[in-house]
This record gives sequence, structure tokens and C-alpha cells, in this order.
Amino acid sequence: MPPAQQRHPTMADVAERAGVSTSTVSRTLRGLSTVSPEVRARVEKAARELEFAVSRQAASLVTGRTGTVAVMVPTLNSWFMGSALSSLAPLLRAAGLQLNVYEIPDLAERTSFFEHLPARRNADALLVFSFDLTDEETARLDDLGMPVIYVSQHVEGRPSVYADDVVGALHGTRHLLNLGHRRIAFVLTEGASGFTFSSNERLLGYQQALTEAGVPLDDDLVVSTRVGSKRAAAESLGTLLSLREPPTAVFAEQDEVAVALVWNLRKTQIAVPERVSVLGFDDQPLADWFDLSTVAQSPSEMGRLAGDLALKLIDDSDGDHERHIVLPTHVIPRGTTAPVAATTVATASATAPATTAATAPATTAATAPGTTAVTAPATTAATRPADQPAGPAGAAGSTSSAGSASSEGSARE
Repeated sequence: MPPAQQRHPTMADVAERAGVSTSTVSRTLRGLSTVSPEVRARVEKAARELEFAVSRQAASLVTGRTGTVAVMVPTLNSWFMGSALSSLAPLLRAAGLQLNVYEIPDLAERTSFFEHLPARRNADALLVFSFDLTDEETARLDDLGMPVIYVSQHVEGRPSVYADDVVGALHGTRHLLNLGHRRIAFVLTEGASGFTFSSNERLLGYQQALTEAGVPLDDDLVVSTRVGSKRAAAESLGTLLSLREPPTAVFAEQDEVAVALVWNLRKTQIAVPERVSVLGFDDQPLADWFDLSTVAQSPSEMGRLAGDLALKLIDDSDGDHERHIVLPTHVIPRGTTAPVAATTVATASATAPATTAATAPATTAATAPGTTAVTAPATTAATRPADQPAGPAGAAGSTSSAGSASSEGSARE
């Protein structure tokens, strides 16, 4: 006589042992936030003791949910994406949900995704990370019938979680302005798939800061380069240093670009920050290693908050589907930014005779707001023709080894 098959424990068995209803067991095992921590602990303990395991497929048939959150990204080869997903995955796992990532790096993958919309059948929510969508594509996602949360971008009328790139760039540019810089360049990143929103917002913040300070916008000071290319960074830098009035500070859209600029400047014997200040954006780990001044954001916090918002909208279909969560940014001054005045004084005093200040005409200081005769030796102006502008010493377009004669220095932020 064959041995009797062992009966597998059921949800009712778990409910009886935990002293709760089967519906409470169901809510607990689905990770819903409506279950108190004390009840959740009792149910999970009872399930472990009975070796109860719920079938994801069976649960899906009962609840209409898949137990999966989908993520749509333009690339996985990114510090930002890695940081965001590393905080999102544990959050979902703790809620009993799986993470399904759709990487869409090119046009073919993009066309296929929007043609078939695989997430429609395989997820309870979709997180769209840093993806530049057309109006038609956004409308397609609206028709998925599930919460769609946009991350690192602001989409009007849809739930979004993003850093305030405009304010971050505005504060970063103010930092350079407060150090006395007026010729401030901005280096955009080209070819960074999916990051156009942040790029445009950061450029806007840079322009707003200059405008509020009364500094005219100069299109020649805005250039672009590719991430990870020393040659591209050198070409962009060459363009800036060949200007009639080269910049005394450079604000790079990303830390990786800023580090490449610093490397190229120092390679050409232009000291950072003594001759040219450099500021990045992101505060990646490499920024700390290279002592790079930067504007910090937190993609890990962004991923966590996006996941938390997704869980809330999954549990409550009537929740706020237009909620925006805006994360702050912070200026982190390090060793690649310095006041213009300190640079000018240190350079000029090393090359000018001690009697220079005494023989300098009174009109020398008047040629630059905030400049005094002490900080603008007469030899500097005398060795530069009247129509020759000041610029970083050693840079193309500068004829004085002493550097710029003008300074508008103020205290470091």
C-alpha cells in the first residue's frame, strides 16, 4: 500500500496558528502596508514553522497582481543607475516583490518595447528612469493600467521623483560667482542616453545664476563633450582656452567630465584651482577621491523614494497619481575651486617688483569692479595691450604670465 502523501500546509493553517484571518495572511504575504508590524511578525513566524510557501502564480490568479515591479532604463552602465537600483531592490524584496529591469539602449529595443509593452502583463507598477520619452510614448505608458512613476525627471500630471537640478546648478554657479569668477564656462555632456532632462535643467540653473548676478550670457562659454573621452575633454577645453577672454572657472554637468577637465588642465601646466577653478555635479565617489568641488545629489535616496511611492500606489489605486517628490542638492566645496582674488595676488606677487604698486596709476584699479591697486600691479596692465583681455595664465589668448589683472574676490561659500 503506497504511503499517504503528506498534506501541504494551507493559508488557513497559517491563519489558525497565527490567530488571524486568512485575508490577513494574504495581505501579509503580499507585503501590503496595511498590516501592522506585530501582526506581520506573527504571520511570518507561523508560515516559517509550517514551511508554508505561497505560489506566485496562484497568488496572481487570486489577487490579479504579479508581485513584480518593472524598471525601464536607457542604460545600466551608469553610476547613477547603479546607485538608484541598489537601494530600490532591497526595498521591493522586503515587500515581497521582485524587480524586473528592461534596459533599452538603442532605437531597435525602444521600438520593440513600445510595440509589445511587455510590462503590461508582467508587472504591478513601472518605474521609468531618466528616459527621454516622446508624447506618444508617454501616452502609451498611460494606457498600461498600472502606476507609472518617473524617476530623475519631472513629468507633468504624473508621479515623479527627481532632484532639483535647476536649483543645484544655480547654487553651484553662485558658489563660483561668490569666489569672484565672472567668466564661467559650462560643459554639457553629449551622448548620455536618457539624461537630457537633467542636462537642460542644469544649464537653465547656470544661466539663471548668471542673470541674477548681472553677468551677460555668452554662448561661447557653453560647450559640450563626451563622457569617458580624454580627447573630447581636451578639445572642449581647447575651445574655451582659445577664446579672447578665457574662463576663470568651468562648471561641468557631470563629475566624470569635471575630472577629465582637471586632468587636461594640469597636463598643460594650468594649475587647478590657482589658475582655473573646476566644479562638477553629482558627487560620485570619484569626486571625493579627486578632491573635486561638486554639487551633490543622492540617486540611492531617489531610488528608495521611488520604490516607496510605487508600493503606495500599488496598494491604493486611488492614491495621488500626480505626486511629485523633489530631492534637494548640496554644494560640496573641495580642492578644485578657489577665489579669483587669491589667484591673482599669488601669481602677480611672484613676478612683479615690490615697487610696482607704488608706481601704478590710480586708473589701473578702476578698470575692474572691486579691484584695488594692491591686487593689480602696474606691470600686469603695462605688459598687456589695451585691447588684450585678461585670462588664465598659460592659457591660449593670454599674453601675461602673471594672469588676470582684474579680480572680484569674495569669501568662499
